[in-house]
Amino acid sequence: MSAIRKLTKLKPIKIKAMGKSVLIVDDSLYMRTIIKDALEGVGFNVVGQAANGEEAIDLAFELQPDLITLDNILPDMIGTDILKVYQQEGLKSKIVMISAVGQESVVNEGLRLGAKAYIVKPFTSDQLVAAMTKA
Repeated sequence: MSAIRKLTKLKPIKIKAMGKSVLIVDDSLYMRTIIKDALEGVGFNVVGQAANGEEAIDLAFELQPDLITLDNILPDMIGTDILKVYQQEGLKSKIVMISAVGQESVVNEGLRLGAKAYIVKPFTSDQLVAAMTKA
């Protein structure tokens, strides 16, 4: 099969992303911007951004997004502690953790607490979009 025929059979990720609302949680404005641009570029709707744990919890329950990207190291809280709050309070949003902390024990704890994926920084836009689309 030719490469062109293979490409025509691929389904665009944008179709799956349409209408999915996202809350981005990261203390770095630079990282929030990178994540926002990558997700909006394929059709996700970024409805909010949080720079710390308190905002992450408040905005998650206020906005009730379909998906949340969650950094594990924030100025006031650890992402896994935020996951515990989300879980205890019954938040329905799906979580994708994105962090520079990639130790196996930390990754496994995030997944055990309900994260659908754990992406280690640095990451590519393709890795981010793939994880968000599967979540």
